[in-house]
Amino acid sequence: MTELHVQMAEARERFLEAVAELRPELHRYCSRLTGSAIDGEDVVQDALAKAFYSLALQPEPPPLRPWLLRIAHNCAIDFLRRYERRAVEPMAVLPEPEGAEAAVGPEVVRLSLSSFTALPVLSRSAVIMKDVLGLSLEEIADTIGSTVPAVKAALFRGRSALKAQLQPELTAWRDLPETSPAERALLDRYCRLFNARDWEGVQGMLAEECRLDLVAKSSRRGKRQVTPYFGNYSKEETRVEVARAEGRDLLAVFRPASSPSPTYVISLEWAGDQVRLIRDYRYVPYLMTELTLEGLTAGTR
Repeated sequence: MTELHVQMAEARERFLEAVAELRPELHRYCSRLTGSAIDGEDVVQDALAKAFYSLALQPEPPPLRPWLLRIAHNCAIDFLRRYERRAVEPMAVLPEPEGAEAAVGPEVVRLSLSSFTALPVLSRSAVIMKDVLGLSLEEIADTIGSTVPAVKAALFRGRSALKAQLQPELTAWRDLPETSPAERALLDRYCRLFNARDWEGVQGMLAEECRLDLVAKSSRRGKRQVTPYFGNYSKEETRVEVARAEGRDLLAVFRPASSPSPTYVISLEWAGDQVRLIRDYRYVPYLMTELTLEGLTAGTR
């Protein structure tokens, strides 16, 4: 590693330390806007990467919270434009409705992530920023590049729509393919080998070009570079169990192994019968506050 690489890595670590307290808030916003805790974390990663590389271009340090939220909002909109079925377009400015600033009921704040995706994006953003993050109407308008009257109208329409569908749970905006029986068998095998501490067996399931993402921490590519990751787990008392969340199968990690509930999750992607990508979320524990895991053994949910 060159001296420049070392300096860049150190600068990145200092930046991530500086924004650490804001990450859960950014994730609350992005996960609700995308309808997925996992996709929301991807957007946060993208936003922080863009913020890090654009920071040097700022004539002076910007106010961190609104600046990062604006970047995260734009990254989330880009994400939705790539994947969402409905067009992601701003709503027209509407007449200001009566009661637009009335306090929202707590049941709206507790709605599932997928519930928000039924709303047009401007309404979605307004409700999340106002009722989940507690921003003022002026702050919301500045963040999303709109006007206060438009935000008030969007907030009123969004709250009304959410309250109207409090009972039925909506399907997430993006349908993921079901895990094939073959992939589920591979995931079960990976799980059994991991819990048996058969690290040689686990490593035998990795593709030569396997990539490891320790989300929010580091990334490694190539089987040889990924192997030390399992050495770290060999020193810990952990177990994993297959679970399902947001239409995908995951590994729920119990740390320590005797823990009654999972601490974080790991996702695997496959190339044939080999693991091509490991995404380990141990360094973003706030993800678990947004995920609902299904299929766990009774008593471990």
